[in-house]
Amino acid sequence: MKSDHLFKIQFVTIIIVWVASLNFSAEASEVILQDSKFLVAFDDRTGAITRMEDKILGWKIMDQSQFGVSFRMLVPTAEHRMNYILGQKQRVSSIEKISDNTVVMVWKNLTSEFGGQLPITFTSTVTLVNGKLTFDPVLENNSSLSIETVDYPYWGALNPPSQNGSLNVRTMWYGNLRSEEIYPNFSNQKGYWGVFYPMKTFDSNQSLYCLLQSSNQGLYVGMHDATQRYLLQYTFEQYPGVVSGMTDRIPKEHQIGGKDVHMEFRACHFVFAHPDTKVDLAPVVVQGYKGNWHAGVDLYKEWRVTWFKPARRPAWIDDVHSWLQLQINSPEGSRVPFKDLIKYADECTRYGVGAIQLVGWNRDGQDGGDPNHTPDPELGTKEEFRDIIAKIQKEGVKMVLFGKINWADLTTDWYKKELYKYECKDPNGIMYTHGGYSYYTPTQLAGINTRKRAVMDFCSPGYQDAIAKEFENVLYLGASGWLFDENCHHGPVKYNFAPDHGYKAPGYIYSGDLPLANRLREEAMKVNPDFLFAGEGHQDWLMQAYPCSYFRINNGSTAVDRYIDPYAPLVVAVTGFDDREALNLILLNRYIISYEPYNFKGYLSDFPLTVAYGKKIDDLRRKYKSYLWDAEYRDTLGAEVSSNGNYRYSVFNTSSGKRAVVVINTESGKSIEVEVKLPNQGKLVSASPERPESVSFNGKIEIPARSAIVVMEQ
Repeated sequence: MKSDHLFKIQFVTIIIVWVASLNFSAEASEVILQDSKFLVAFDDRTGAITRMEDKILGWKIMDQSQFGVSFRMLVPTAEHRMNYILGQKQRVSSIEKISDNTVVMVWKNLTSEFGGQLPITFTSTVTLVNGKLTFDPVLENNSSLSIETVDYPYWGALNPPSQNGSLNVRTMWYGNLRSEEIYPNFSNQKGYWGVFYPMKTFDSNQSLYCLLQSSNQGLYVGMHDATQRYLLQYTFEQYPGVVSGMTDRIPKEHQIGGKDVHMEFRACHFVFAHPDTKVDLAPVVVQGYKGNWHAGVDLYKEWRVTWFKPARRPAWIDDVHSWLQLQINSPEGSRVPFKDLIKYADECTRYGVGAIQLVGWNRDGQDGGDPNHTPDPELGTKEEFRDIIAKIQKEGVKMVLFGKINWADLTTDWYKKELYKYECKDPNGIMYTHGGYSYYTPTQLAGINTRKRAVMDFCSPGYQDAIAKEFENVLYLGASGWLFDENCHHGPVKYNFAPDHGYKAPGYIYSGDLPLANRLREEAMKVNPDFLFAGEGHQDWLMQAYPCSYFRINNGSTAVDRYIDPYAPLVVAVTGFDDREALNLILLNRYIISYEPYNFKGYLSDFPLTVAYGKKIDDLRRKYKSYLWDAEYRDTLGAEVSSNGNYRYSVFNTSSGKRAVVVINTESGKSIEVEVKLPNQGKLVSASPERPESVSFNGKIEIPARSAIVVMEQ
């Protein structure tokens, strides 16, 4: 009996071990896509990503299968706003590798946390071709609830390339490629009150891609849909938190305080899918690259050529020239009558400045009366203004009229009688507002009487009609162009939820940018085919409608817009009274100079030192136009530069194959010696703004403080 009992125990033990091994093997079973460059593995039960590796770089992007996640959906109910469908709690209805490079996964009848099982189907087709991984999802919502967001793809544990290195997220915004550290330090972008764990998000309305950049390699993640159908956020979340709130340092151990340490990454699609709808989500592309940000942006450029359609622009904007920006009125006054514009234009002619960006010419001045585009009667009549513009342009100075159409001044009768119908509202039916800007007087600078603005719905057919009608006022004046200020954003608004704007809400406001711009362009082309459309620091895809961009830079700016489009007319502000630093950066990055004395409220003669140096730069660019203007900008690619001091440099490739290198001395008080080398270089010469005649270059040269040199291959 005793032996029988022992035998039964041993037998049961064997069975338990065998069953456990079956369960383990089931959990560990993977469906794998891989080629010579990349590998991704999915759990065959849940569809979760369990492993991801760039085989060329040797980067195990994710290798902790216990943190595997397939997707997440936010499906609010009346009782529970935070009703999620968690992918790790779902099972795939099917997962099939239909070819060597394609997997199709289907999830059906998903179970939510508080709403029970819902008739929702989620399908993802994942392809891997030559190291490029594409997630192509489709959502079918047959439930009675709206699906607000879908997180997909979703990595439960993102590893840096090296535990001893760093990892930064780089995204485009306002003419710059920003950098935000996520390893080894991770600050909480969202505020301690709003999240459980430190979190950072990066919005597609600013940048269609994000780069996960280390020192010498990176990962490109891109929303490959340029139509701006909805918002996508690149989201990073650090579990369980940081070691210290003072340093934001991430624990390097796998656990801290008994809690698992891992960083999540997910692409959050704000789809707002109504009941009984089917939504093809935007494809998300993932691809590794070796090198710095140039290699990552090159992947975006490869995709960009498949959809980007350059806009027509006048010939004058593509030649070497400079601008004056001038404000003539504000909500608090400080008026320059239209008739006095002749004095500013005369100075432009004298100093060789080719265009004026005129601000505050409209009723109530800059940031007052928007979106009104009628000339302010306090400055003169519209007929007088039209005649003065014609006279100025006859003398060779182009007039570009500044305007804003994304806001409505709450103090105006136009807003109170009509425009309120098109204002954006939040999900609670409350209007969104933009705080406006303050001018001049102590009362307004204290924010006491600043004009608040409603945020207007660009998706609304009624508002599009109103703006098209208003734009007739701009075209009547006969100016050479129009600059839509703040066209890069819609303030705090992403979506309009008002139900009576002529479509089924919510509407993604940014999806109206291009359609409205194209409508205005169509009207402008009827009047003047060379009418210039310009904007302020707008996103790359808007260059299809606004081919000229104006923005401001600083010493840390990365010229990503120039790298993406070497010849785009990009205008950059200069505000200092001896602003050689800004002017040198403008030379370095082939920008157009915008002189702005007294913060764009003065005459060119108000800062003679800046204008004199800027004129030397433009003269140098005209003299060596094939090297510095008509050549392809390559940032720092293609040359080696070294120095005993601080410097920056850029490289230009001419159409004949010759090269130029611009080097600027960023030291404020001393000269530096620089050495310049080009692969397989020919004979080299050098020149500078102060010494424009070229001389032989033997490889090294001294650059005075706050100055620049150009080395050219002959």
